[in-house]
Amino acid sequence: MSSITRNWIYEGSRKQGNEMIHVLIVEDDPAIVKSLEDFLRGQEMQVTSAGGQEEALQKLQERPYDLVLLDITLPDGSGYSVCNAVKRDYQTPVIFLTASGDENSVVTGFDLGAEDYIAKPFRPRELVSRIRNVLRHTKRQSNIERVQDLRVDLDSGRVFKGEQELSLSAMEYRLLGIFLENRGRILSRSQLLEAAWDFAGDYVNDNTLSVYIKRLREKIESDPQNPTMIRTVRGLGYRMEDSTKSAGGK
Repeated sequence: MSSITRNWIYEGSRKQGNEMIHVLIVEDDPAIVKSLEDFLRGQEMQVTSAGGQEEALQKLQERPYDLVLLDITLPDGSGYSVCNAVKRDYQTPVIFLTASGDENSVVTGFDLGAEDYIAKPFRPRELVSRIRNVLRHTKRQSNIERVQDLRVDLDSGRVFKGEQELSLSAMEYRLLGIFLENRGRILSRSQLLEAAWDFAGDYVNDNTLSVYIKRLREKIESDPQNPTMIRTVRGLGYRMEDSTKSAGGK
């Protein structure tokens, strides 16, 4: 078995060591949002904010987040509704950060699947500690890989682009797995051929590999003619990106 595939088979999902935590703050108070953004960015976290329910649900569709900080009282809805949608569609950890600290509010939050509940006013260092604790706990339980708006559930073998579930062939899924395990690394065609042969137990030739990569791109890329997930590195091979920024290569 090739070294490329070994970790993918036996270790499953894992965060890259240098991957930045991306937090979505759902809060309508600009002063609180600014304070949270400044502090969390100082802790080397990436931060996006939404001022209400509709904006939060839109941002969740655009890209994956590692954690959602969520107020209950929103100008156009309820944080409970947002939490319900997050848990139903994205399985992203949620921490309620709200002035509603009564017992019923706390119990409702936990009943909806929230990982933690912090009453305002809060202490910033304690909040960061709780965020990291929740992420440590959920990483141990989660077996999901995310790249841009793509979500791969390794336990069930299901692949989602945004909210849409994709239908991949066995070889397409295997190739996707190889790329996910080696994000940021250039994989030569010979390495991919070796890894694909390991998985399939059948000979995969160079032309067949090109066909499978083309089909995989057609399913996971928003614009297969200008791919931003699986890029061609001319003369060297392919590299899976882990960024929402547009890439120039095909």
